[in-house]
Amino acid sequence: MAGSTDRLGRYMVDAVVLEGRKPSELARAHGISQSWIYELVERFQQGGYPALEPKSRRPHSSPREVSPEVQAAVVELRHELFAAGHDAGPQTIAHHLVGRVDKVPSVATIWRILSRRGLIRPEPHKRPRCSFKRFEAQLPNEMWQADSTHWQLADGTDVEILNLIDDHSRLVLASVALPSVKASKVYEIFNAATEMHGLPATFLCDNAAVFSGSPRRGKVVLEAELERLGIRCIHSTPYHPQTCGKVERFHQTMKRFLAKQAGPVSLAHLQLQLDAFRDYYNQQRPHRALGGRSPLAAFNARLKAKPDPAQTPTHYRVRKDKVDRFGRVTLRYLGRLHHIGLGLAYKNRSIRLLIAGDHVRVVTDEGSLLRELTLDPSRDYQPLGGRKLFHDVVRQASTMS
Repeated sequence: MAGSTDRLGRYMVDAVVLEGRKPSELARAHGISQSWIYELVERFQQGGYPALEPKSRRPHSSPREVSPEVQAAVVELRHELFAAGHDAGPQTIAHHLVGRVDKVPSVATIWRILSRRGLIRPEPHKRPRCSFKRFEAQLPNEMWQADSTHWQLADGTDVEILNLIDDHSRLVLASVALPSVKASKVYEIFNAATEMHGLPATFLCDNAAVFSGSPRRGKVVLEAELERLGIRCIHSTPYHPQTCGKVERFHQTMKRFLAKQAGPVSLAHLQLQLDAFRDYYNQQRPHRALGGRSPLAAFNARLKAKPDPAQTPTHYRVRKDKVDRFGRVTLRYLGRLHHIGLGLAYKNRSIRLLIAGDHVRVVTDEGSLLRELTLDPSRDYQPLGGRKLFHDVVRQASTMS
């Protein structure tokens, strides 16, 4: 459009100056203002053809323009956050500018400041947000997400990091560096998280062997514990990481931070880096999905969801076994072996275990009850209190007969 205006102006000037035509004639013929033609001729006489180019309408000064000091603070903070491996977007910069400048610019203004300096990198084309089916828990502890990811120490040793986050608040409940993730370690980390933050109503994870025993037609210790506590356990669809999208996204944020740190020389060194990032992420970093709040603030803002005891199913099973030479029988419960004493009088004898959750009855093949007890998960060798109770029952039956 500007090029068309330039050509029209030159046409009018040449028609007047070279051809000697009258401005009034040109104005009538082309339907334009006669005064504008006189202005063009005057500009040409003063500065030649370059003077015919349209002048910029940008004001010489703007009273609402952000001061150079504030712009410098925005750029400086951008570099600081990026160098530390933290999110350095306009919203995060606006959050951290509080206290540094008298008046914090809007997020849009910060974006324009960064864009003018070439500090905004264009993102690749993404699917529209409306194409995603997004889920978010309504309450803290309504759902926890868990997953592990790989990292390397400075010497190239491969290690794993287990992350556990709250779906509603994005609070990092645990971030632990391990040589390799084992089912028993997942159980320990889960218990430590529940002691600090309470029990979740639902637990979401993938189908890794440490989370699911279904490929082996059994249960791992975590699944058994979740079942006992009435916590619903959900496994994501295989090869579909979007189901655990929040913890998967946290992996990326965490690794961006770790990539900016010195290479960890040991697991303890890596754990220190994870602890530092966890504190920053939970308490200081504003989260876009939380309206600029930190995960800790979002977690503490509402009442916590709890497991539904009515959902706790009782796991029944019957197992044939043989009493060993020490008068004991062994039973695995919650991923741990427990020894149940019956006495040397029953060694090498065939028995059956009738198991209903943690309640166990040991009977002979003829149906005689040898022992009844409730398993104590914290003890490998179960106390003999239940055996004394059985002898009391036998003695009472003999007396009555």
